[in-house]
This record gives sequence, C-alpha cells and structure tokens, in this order.
Amino acid sequence: MAPDAGQSIVQRADPFAPLTAELLPVGDGHSIHVESVGRKDGIPAVYLHGGPGSGCQPDHRRLFDPERFHAVLFDQRGSGRSRPKGLREHNTLQHLIADMELIREKFCLERWMVVGGSWGATLALAYAQAHPNRVSGIVLRATFLGTREELDAAFLKTLPRFYPGLSEDFIGALPEDERGRPLTAYWRRILDPDAAVHGPFARAWHDTERILSEVSPSRTRLDLASLGSTGPLPATPFMEAHYFANDCFMRPNQLLDETAKLKGIPAIIVQGRYDLLCPPATSHALAAKWPDAQLRIVEGAGHTLYDPGIRDAVMRGIADVASRIEM
Repeated sequence: MAPDAGQSIVQRADPFAPLTAELLPVGDGHSIHVESVGRKDGIPAVYLHGGPGSGCQPDHRRLFDPERFHAVLFDQRGSGRSRPKGLREHNTLQHLIADMELIREKFCLERWMVVGGSWGATLALAYAQAHPNRVSGIVLRATFLGTREELDAAFLKTLPRFYPGLSEDFIGALPEDERGRPLTAYWRRILDPDAAVHGPFARAWHDTERILSEVSPSRTRLDLASLGSTGPLPATPFMEAHYFANDCFMRPNQLLDETAKLKGIPAIIVQGRYDLLCPPATSHALAAKWPDAQLRIVEGAGHTLYDPGIRDAVMRGIADVASRIEM
C-alpha cells in the first residue's frame, strides 16, 4: 500500500520496526497513532492495548512473527501517542469500533485476526460481535467483559480479601460519607476538573490497580503522603473513570449475551491462574458459551502480559490461531 499524505515509511534494520507510522484523523477532533509491522502480504492482525487509556508499546510488536504477519497496532482515542492526549469527548466504545473499521479499510484488509488483553479483550469482543465477518480469529488475554460486577468484585471483594491494609487505604482516602459507593465516588473525583480533587484519587486508583495486577508487588500499601504531590499524574485513571462510570458504553452483560455472534471464529483465551483483576471465572464463563474458543490457563501467573508464562502463551496462541486460519 502506498503511504498516504502524513504517513511515514520507516527504514528498518530491526525486523520489528514499523513498516508505516502515522497520526490518522478519525473525526471529532481526534487523530490516532497507527503503525504497521511485519510483511505486507502476511496474515493480517490488529493489536488492542489495555486500560482503557494506556497505549501500545514497542514490545507489543514482538508478539507477531514479522515473517508471518502483517500486524497493525494503534493507540486508542486520547491514549498513548494519539492526539489530543486524554480527550474524552467523542470517546466511547462505539467510536473505537468505528476507528478499527476505518483502519482496516485504510489498509485494504478484508479480515484480520484481533488480539487484545484486559480492556483490549473487551474491545476485541465488542468489535468482533459488531463485525464478525471481518474477524478471522481472536486471541484474548485476561478477559474483561466491561461490567460493573467485575469492577465491584475486584476492588470491593478481592482487594480486602487479599490486601486488607491496602483496602483500608483505598477506601479510607474517601470522606466517610462517600464510602458507601466507593467506586462511584472515585470516578466522580477523578473526573473532577480541579487538580486538587482529582490528583490524589487518580494516584490512589492507579497504585491500587497496579498492586492488584501483580503476583508479587513491590509494595502492598498506598503511600498516603505522596497522593497529594504535584508531580505528573498517571494517564489511565482518567480514561478508565470515563469508561467505567458509563458502564463501558454497553448494555449489562452485553458481551456474554451476544457470544453467539462469534460462532465459527477460532479463538484462544490466555488466562493467568492468579489474576485478581480479571479472574479465571470470567474467561471460563466466556469459553463455556463459545465452543470455538479454547481456554489456556497459565499457572503461577496473574494479570500482566509480563507475568511468567503469559507472554509466551499469548505468542503461542497467536501462532496457533494463525495456523487454523491458514488451513
């Protein structure tokens, strides 16, 4: 494909360096960072990052064999290298699905394999249910179905069970009269335009979520003294609060209820045994309703892509689904 105006071709000594990279205008004032890697005649694939609000990293390119795949990676609206950074207006699940279709058409791809973890798994499922005829296969890691029940379970049940001191820190940061619905209170405060209001709660949310995501976190309590510091703030809590406060712009249980739309799409679900944010029960429930999906549990691992065995299992899953596509 010849590059469009604004698209750059990158000279590659590294086989994982991008073939192309650009800021793609998608409307509503948003431009998203899109890059492609591998070989142009390879198996088409798209990678969906987590968060919502994080962004793709150079190592994500290495999940795809450059001799076998033509992979597209992009930073979702307001995330990573996309611009304007942090913009939440015109930023919903439906916008992200439409952006994926725009990207697919831009690269002239009839169908592609969809790969995503955590929030990326949410987006992957939602996209595949909206456009099943455009999906050749799916690889998920750490299934998140975008429901309030999952968030309540992680922060209000799992957190006090495994980290009671951290739970006290997390809930105790709120005024006493807001502790009855702590997640709603956190999201409201994170989305408050006043930095004095949103800063401490963005830090507390980010640090608590990070501890839950690690099998062996370096610390297990919040640094309460640092929550009100004036240093740079993490980006993901703001986009997460925006999406979670709006139920991820889905109907209750939408992704499980519409699993039948995935019929015939080969899939592998990679799941860490000790994932406290997206536990095995969620992946098991999805696989039980999706006969074409194979669930692969990674023992001794938690939530992150870089827990022991997870990255290798994702790469094997991508290769195995590709082999089924090529049959």
